[in-house]
Amino acid sequence: MKKVVIAIDGFSSCGKSTMAKDLAREIGYIYIDSGAMYRAVTLYSLENGIFKGENIDTQKLQKEMDSIHISFQLNPETGRPDTYLNGINVENKIRTMDVSSHVSPIATLGFVREAMVAQQQEMGKAKGIVMDGRDIGTTVFPDAELKIFVTASAEIRAQRRYDELKAKGEEASYNDILENVKQRDYIDQNREISPLRKADDAILLDNSQMTLSEQKEWLKAQLGQVAEM
Repeated sequence: MKKVVIAIDGFSSCGKSTMAKDLAREIGYIYIDSGAMYRAVTLYSLENGIFKGENIDTQKLQKEMDSIHISFQLNPETGRPDTYLNGINVENKIRTMDVSSHVSPIATLGFVREAMVAQQQEMGKAKGIVMDGRDIGTTVFPDAELKIFVTASAEIRAQRRYDELKAKGEEASYNDILENVKQRDYIDQNREISPLRKADDAILLDNSQMTLSEQKEWLKAQLGQVAEM
């Protein structure tokens, strides 16, 4: 079976990352979490005085972009890749509400997206990758052989995020998370650079009422059709 590039785009908290990680592990592909890359830049910005309140010191961030190195290493316990920022495992840190509430404005910065897209395209040259994010099928890999666009209602996505945080033992407010989800949707769809949108040749997946096993079977069926072409 020939190796291809699988691009999975969609709204925040749709379970794109879980879906993509599981699919990559099952078919022996490399998983690249583009959203984690932007979250890592956001974490760096929060920890290094680049955020002044809600404002971003863009000049400082732009000067320091060459010092921000993001990589992925397989976690032997979970069987999934963890995100590393300058050699340090930040997988848990980048999933906090503090990072979630600051990531969208970071991701709208042209120089940040340019740097991340360049890294992602380099990772994808060898094929055999699964990548999820907001603009993978439209900007990063417009020629990807398989493109999926994932959606679900804001309420269901907020509940999933709430359950995820509570499972980690973190304090969480469903209403705050729902508001954050809606704000991120608006910012992602209306940003000037690479706004979130379904690629014309992407297959729509509404997973509001689907189990993880149902999603997995659906994805494998789509991949099977592409691989046979």
